[in-house]
Amino acid sequence: MRTVLLVVVSSLGVGCGSSAKDTPGTPGDAAIDTPASSNFSFFITSTGHQNGGDFRRSAADTDGLAGADAFCQMKATAAVPASASRHWRAYLSTSTVNAKDRIGNGPWFNRNGVMIAASVAALHTPATNLINKANGIDETGAQIPGRGDTPNLHDIVTGSTAAGVSSGNTCNDWTSSAASGVTAMLGHFDRMGVAGNIDPMSFVEAHLSQGCAVDSFKPTGGRGSIYCFAAD
Repeated sequence: MRTVLLVVVSSLGVGCGSSAKDTPGTPGDAAIDTPASSNFSFFITSTGHQNGGDFRRSAADTDGLAGADAFCQMKATAAVPASASRHWRAYLSTSTVNAKDRIGNGPWFNRNGVMIAASVAALHTPATNLINKANGIDETGAQIPGRGDTPNLHDIVTGSTAAGVSSGNTCNDWTSSAASGVTAMLGHFDRMGVAGNIDPMSFVEAHLSQGCAVDSFKPTGGRGSIYCFAAD
């Protein structure tokens, strides 16, 4: 009888969702025990780049786009090896390239299989863009802390306007990690901010960074993370 009771209790525990992955965690906790969706094609990087706003692979690069794409590819592949065959692109603009033109046609889905936008037009339409605090997860499936959390990491580097074109604030086309004198346009992935921002509810164009060094992204609520999209 004791053995039977133990089995029943165990079964009830599983059926009631008492497993660790079903227990809500604090912001930033990874919920990674489930595999990524087969249509995984969007994430926010779990860290910023080691060189801040300078994404170049070497000094020979004229801009940092290829390096930023490689950063996305590295993050995606490390977290979801099956995604290595996809063509990952960073949502970044330069003085001559618009972010919206380099990420493919959509649709895009986060690691949990939630469609965050059906097309480029939908991505840049607030009513149809589902990048928000609930869906803004990183490549590992962890929810990113946003406004109201400690720390707040809702600033995402874009260099773009709300229309997905260059803002002119691109850390010298992603070649600079200077602490002052250059800036990057930042968006709010959680679509929340304060009065005085360009647009506190924009995932692309909320306000400028204080500089392009690693530490320059921190004071306003960020770490230098970027958006990554599968362009194929």
